Amino acid sequence: MNILEIKEVTKRFGGLVAVNRVTMHVEEGEIVGLIGPNGAGKSVLLNAIAGLNPPTSGSVYFLGEETTGFTPERMCHKGLSRTFQIPRPFPKMTVLENVMVASVFGNKRVHVDPVSHSVNQLAFVEFPMPEDTVCETLTTLQLKRLDLARALASFPRVILLDELAAGLTPTELKNLMAIIRKIREKGTTLVIVEHVMRMILDLCDRLVVMQFGNKLVEGPTQEVAKDAKVVEAYMGAENK
Repeated sequence: MNILEIKEVTKRFGGLVAVNRVTMHVEEGEIVGLIGPNGAGKSVLLNAIAGLNPPTSGSVYFLGEETTGFTPERMCHKGLSRTFQIPRPFPKMTVLENVMVASVFGNKRVHVDPVSHSVNQLAFVEFPMPEDTVCETLTTLQLKRLDLARALASFPRVILLDELAAGLTPTELKNLMAIIRKIREKGTTLVIVEHVMRMILDLCDRLVVMQFGNKLVEGPTQEVAKDAKVVEAYMGAENK
C-alpha cells in the first residue's frame, strides 16, 4: 500500500522553480531516502508534503486522501510528523514540556496520559539529559534527539526526517541508526533527507535522487547508489 504519494508536485518562489514536477511514492513500512546536492529542493519538497509551503501545482496524497494544501496541524492530526534541519523547540520550556505539546496536540485519534507517554518517547530516543532541563540550554545534538522525541509523541504513521545525522560522531551515528530501525520495527514509515551516505545506504529500502529541483532517478538503494548519473551529481561531488 502506498501510504504517501506525490504527483507532479511543483513549488515556485517567484521566478525560481525549487521543485519541478516531482512524482514519487512511499509504501507503508518503508524507509525511503531523499538525497541530492545542497539546493536540490529536498527540504522544499518535505515542506510541500507536510503543509508548511503548499505546492504551486501538483498533488499530495496521504493515507489514500488528497491532502494538498492541508496545514501542518491538520497533517499532524492525520499522522504525519517531521523533524527539521534546525530544531526549534519552545526555548523557555523544559524538555518534557516540549514533548508533551506534541503528545497533547498531535494525532487526535490516540488518547494516552501525555506525561507518561512523553517520558517514554524521551527514553526511546535515549535522551541524555534530565526531563526538567530547560531547552535553551541544550546542545545541537540534544535538540535533534528532542525533535525526534517530539515527532514520535504525536503517534505518526509517517515521519519525515530532515538531516537528523548532521554533525554526529561515528558512535552517535551508529546509535541514531539503531533508534531509526526501532522506529520502523514499531510500524512507522520514514522518509529521510540526509547527506550522511552511511546512514542512507545502511537504512533505506529505496532512494529518490533530486538535482536542481528535478527527480533524477528512483529505485532500490543499491541500484541507485551505483547509477552513473547519481555518482556524478551527488556522491562523486561529496567525495571530492
